[in-house]
Amino acid sequence: MTTLMWQIIAGWIVAMLLGAPLFASMGVAAFAFVLLADIPAATVPQKLAQAANSFPLLAAPLFILMGNIMNSAGITERIFAFAKACVGWLRGGLCHANIFASVIFAGMSGSAVADAGGVGTLEIKAMRDEGYDAETAAAITAASATIGPIIPPSLPMVIYGVSADVSIGALFLAGVIPGLLMALALMVMVAEVSRRRNLPRHAFPGLGGLWRDYRRAHWALMTPVILFGGMMGGVFTPTEAAGVATVYALFLGLFVYRDFDLAALPRILAETVETTGVVLALVMTAAALGWCLSISRLPQTLGPQIIGLVGSPLAFLLLVNGLLLVVGCFMEALAAMLILIPILTPAAAALGIDPVQFGLVFVLNLMIGTITPPVGVVLFVTARIAQIEFSAMSRAIVPWLAPLLIVLAAITLWSPLTTWLPRLVLGK
Repeated sequence: MTTLMWQIIAGWIVAMLLGAPLFASMGVAAFAFVLLADIPAATVPQKLAQAANSFPLLAAPLFILMGNIMNSAGITERIFAFAKACVGWLRGGLCHANIFASVIFAGMSGSAVADAGGVGTLEIKAMRDEGYDAETAAAITAASATIGPIIPPSLPMVIYGVSADVSIGALFLAGVIPGLLMALALMVMVAEVSRRRNLPRHAFPGLGGLWRDYRRAHWALMTPVILFGGMMGGVFTPTEAAGVATVYALFLGLFVYRDFDLAALPRILAETVETTGVVLALVMTAAALGWCLSISRLPQTLGPQIIGLVGSPLAFLLLVNGLLLVVGCFMEALAAMLILIPILTPAAAALGIDPVQFGLVFVLNLMIGTITPPVGVVLFVTARIAQIEFSAMSRAIVPWLAPLLIVLAAITLWSPLTTWLPRLVLGK
């Protein structure tokens, strides 16, 4: 069966290169395997249904819906104004505010694309109005957007936890320190660039001004507190937190800020269903193909070979980093996760690598991939918002990859950066 699986994977890769939709090519590959291996064809629909019937996966459409509501309810504008009041007085103030706002928004949306397309629109416009060149504004916005899926809640963490059978709560906790380190590293980079370019700063608004902007954004800023506190306090699960966040965002837009137009709800629901459909199709077909991989014993065969090749957990992690950084340049993050998780996680477990640390390394690699050409989806979003050529966007992002790669190296080399907080809070 292993030989058959290799042949089917080769055909599947050819189909992808020829432009076949990823979910369709994975589904066809799964059907081809069961038919050629003389397994009842009804097995594939059963695996598709089992993958969809997942309580943790229910968080995905709810987080997507929450992000869409927040983007339509004026919540992002209040968050950015507060961030600017907090750090705008530093040299390169709007650059720092851009990063700080992404940290706050990360605790709400859990998506790099939602960050770039939501608060990123305001950030780029404000920076352009103040005289920043479009490339710098877009590059900082794209780099800071990668914080969104690392700080909880996080849609990629949900997908990873479901696919790799790892506690989603532990993954959420594990992302807090790396996410804050990403923000700190980017702000250090901004400080150096600001010093060299003599970038502008804003006058400190005073305690009164800071308090005014905080009051305008108070209930929006409570979103991460409610979500994180509720999950860690055992009030609700990460999946239920997505439902709470969605209702809370709708409540803010309708009754607190009153900036949400109910007429926009059908459009938002349609966009959410469309995005969820793409995610669910990928998850279901990847689960079916993953089951075929397991039955063929390809991961069990490949795992010992990889272990024999690298010989140590650190060497394996470095190998995975190199692989995922390259894969992220050419493949959308969710698709790469669903394809590679069944292959790489058994080898990581066999080497004794903490599954939570491996999950963070895995996700952060692929989030960096969202801002690397030629298939960096966040680059496309920010280039469109800033109205610049994709080639210019690709050149502008290069220096801003360095701080993120430093954080990636840190969590790879020192596991407590990802494991200390989950063990402290959850005892595991």
